[in-house]
Amino acid sequence: DDTFLNYAAALEYKKENNINKAMSFFRRIIDNDPNYLPTYYQLGKLLEEKNKTEEAVVIYKQGRELAKKKNDIKTLGELSEALLILDEDDGEAW
Repeated sequence: DDTFLNYAAALEYKKENNINKAMSFFRRIIDNDPNYLPTYYQLGKLLEEKNKTEEAVVIYKQGRELAKKKNDIKTLGELSEALLILDEDDGEAW
């Protein structure tokens, strides 16, 4: 149940190109520890790879809201840029 260990496992699965398993771990993290901010960007990118753009947009926006609450400017910028690239930037980044 350790968030960081689950995150590390997800990154390993991603590195091995086991996208479905990695996504499963990232989703588990969001379910169990929705405040673990790095998960949103990683899961969004994997969803993009699987051509699940609409779902990626939802995840990016959830992460962006969390980044605002945490005042994490770097992550907020990364998530906003991901949305901008998908042409889904609604101007609410800052």
